[in-house]
Amino acid sequence: MSESNRRATTPRRRPPSEPLGAGRYWLMLGLVMLALGALAVRIVDLHVIDRTFLQGQGDARTLRTESISAHRGMITDRYGEPLAISTPVVSLWANPEQIPEDNIQRLMLAQALGIKVDSLDKRLERYRNKEFMYLRRQMTPEAAKRVLDLGLPGVYGQNEYRRYYPSGEVSAQLLGVTDVDDQGQEGLELAYNSYLTGTPGKRRVLKDRRGRLVRDLHLLREADPGGDLTLAIDQRLQYMAYRELKAAVNENNADGGTLVMLDAHTGEVLAMANQPSYNPNNRAGLDPHGLRNQAVVDAFEPGSVMKPLAMAAALETGRYHPSTILDTAPGWMRIDGFTIRDFRNYKDLSLTDVLVKSSNIGMTRLALDIPETAVLEKYQRLGLGQSPETGYPGESAGSLPSPIRLPRSKRATLAYGYGLSVSALQIASAYTAIANGGKRVPPSLLKLNEPPLTIDAIEPGVADDVLNMLDQVVQPGTGAHRALVPGYRIAGKTGTVRKTSGTGGYKEDAYRSVFVGIAPVSNPRIVTVVMIDHPKGDEYYGGAVAAPVFSRVAGSALRLLDVPPDQPVVATEATDS
Repeated sequence: MSESNRRATTPRRRPPSEPLGAGRYWLMLGLVMLALGALAVRIVDLHVIDRTFLQGQGDARTLRTESISAHRGMITDRYGEPLAISTPVVSLWANPEQIPEDNIQRLMLAQALGIKVDSLDKRLERYRNKEFMYLRRQMTPEAAKRVLDLGLPGVYGQNEYRRYYPSGEVSAQLLGVTDVDDQGQEGLELAYNSYLTGTPGKRRVLKDRRGRLVRDLHLLREADPGGDLTLAIDQRLQYMAYRELKAAVNENNADGGTLVMLDAHTGEVLAMANQPSYNPNNRAGLDPHGLRNQAVVDAFEPGSVMKPLAMAAALETGRYHPSTILDTAPGWMRIDGFTIRDFRNYKDLSLTDVLVKSSNIGMTRLALDIPETAVLEKYQRLGLGQSPETGYPGESAGSLPSPIRLPRSKRATLAYGYGLSVSALQIASAYTAIANGGKRVPPSLLKLNEPPLTIDAIEPGVADDVLNMLDQVVQPGTGAHRALVPGYRIAGKTGTVRKTSGTGGYKEDAYRSVFVGIAPVSNPRIVTVVMIDHPKGDEYYGGAVAAPVFSRVAGSALRLLDVPPDQPVVATEATDS
């Protein structure tokens, strides 16, 4: 190809200085600068103008306000020994939508939770349209950590508290229980729930997209723990009372029983035990009957333990004194079509012997000879038929008959403990009037920080007379001699009462065995009621079944309370009467 042809086919290159090349350069430079300017404007917009909005959007995805659990207040005995405390636990929850479908991961999760994988799958399926479900409540922190350490998406933990009762079944009915959300459900836990419950706190935290905690930013409000509750209970006496009551119920093959011990001067409940009971820390297979605090919520016909209180009403009329003789022959009598009987024909008895022999005829003659409402009014003055006002949920007020047109038979039965219903706590409170020179002290489940208000219930001289009469009831050779405590003078009264049949009558072979005791007589410190429900052993009388429980419990209590003996220990051989 010639040189001229080659030049004709090769395009000519323009030098950079030519106008078209310069325009392209400045065009590209302008575009770059425009892009940089737009970027700068956007940066300013994001960091200055829209900063609040964007920060809010970011915070909504990473910042959380979390609740800080507040532990429930502690319940202690009168000396500060813990009866109910809150321990930290972890509840695991999940977002079902985030749980992996991988079978291996689900198997690992189920094994860590201690459940079957089929069960886990069914629960996840049930909550598949929800964002929250509990995997397991109230695990120990160590067990929960093993699950969380698996690092599975959608599995989270929240700190909570669980109630623990160091005394177990010993104080179960008195204390009550809380539910899984740490709210009181029974007993004192329910009665003082608002006081014991704390106020949760709040904190601001930073979390990643999987909900894991990245940083604890700041505290919004501190958790305020619940108030502590100090009971009148002496845990030493409570353990001892429960042990002896349980042994007596088992020994006599009884349906149950209850025991109440009051401080004679203050009315504080030093011990309150019930059978059957339950372990509040493990409620699997719980017998609902064991939930009942029988000492407070159950009322029953008390029988002969009411005779000393009716005797006080008779002595206050001024017509009688402890040595007054009554003719109880022939040992039975009919009133309003009903037959009243003594164990045997005691013939002439002093009023003291009426209590010693527990004569129904003697008490009937007294009741029919004094003003017709005298006994009923005395019971009312002693707090019977009225709420004890301890604040315990479901406490029984018992029942008394109407004073209007009180028939002679009703006046008689009231005098020896039938035709009314009372709780064990009410009986103990009524007997504090005998122990305190006529002043009754209302019962208190809480420790008192100041002297209690007292109620004039019995004339002082009459109260002292009845106390000395009851001292004669508990002597060697009497039916109550098994209540004796070596080294101490004991005043008390037995009772053996038939159980009602539910159809208006009484069962032939079902009884409650009762004993009420005051110790020591020279300076009363404790009042104790023991009731054994339907003993099915060889014996069922109050003196044979309930009195020995009092002896063991009162003897240990007096020594634990450092109460000095008030009589020398004399070896005696006693026989049942």
